[in-house]
Amino acid sequence: MERRNFLNVTLGALALAVVPASVKAQDYRATKPAVWSAHTVDDALKAMYGTTDLVMEGVSLTAPDVASNGGAIPVDFSTDLDIKSIAVYQDANPEAAVCAYTTTKYSINKYSIKIKMGKSGTITIVAEGNDGKLYAAKKTLDVALGGCEG
Repeated sequence: MERRNFLNVTLGALALAVVPASVKAQDYRATKPAVWSAHTVDDALKAMYGTTDLVMEGVSLTAPDVASNGGAIPVDFSTDLDIKSIAVYQDANPEAAVCAYTTTKYSINKYSIKIKMGKSGTITIVAEGNDGKLYAAKKTLDVALGGCEG
C-alpha cells in the first residue's frame, strides 16, 4: 500500500512540475463573436484587429494548388516573428474565420491543420505581432468539383 501512495504522490508532483504555472489563452469566440459570423475576410479582420492593413511578409504558408478533397485541405503555416496571436481565414465558405491561436514568447509557431472549403478560394494567415503590425501570407487554390463532398 505504501508503494502505491509513493507512486501516486511522485507522479502527481511530476505532473504539476510539467504544467506551466500560468496558462493564458483568449477565448476569441466569447470576446470577439463578430469575427466568427463575418462573411468576408476583410470583415473578419476588422472585427478581430480593427484594421485590414496587412504586411505581406514574415509568415510562411503551404497548401496545395489544387485540392482534390475540399473537405480536408492540408494547410501548414509558421512564423519566427514575435507574435501574440495567429489566425486562419478563407473566402470560400459563408463564414471567413477558420481558427485563431493565442501565442506566447515560448510558443513554437508551426502549425499543420486541415480545413474545409466548399469551392475554390484564398486562404489567408494573419499573425498579430507584438509590435502591433499584422503580418500575413495568402494562397489561392482550386477545389476540385464536389467541394466539401470530395
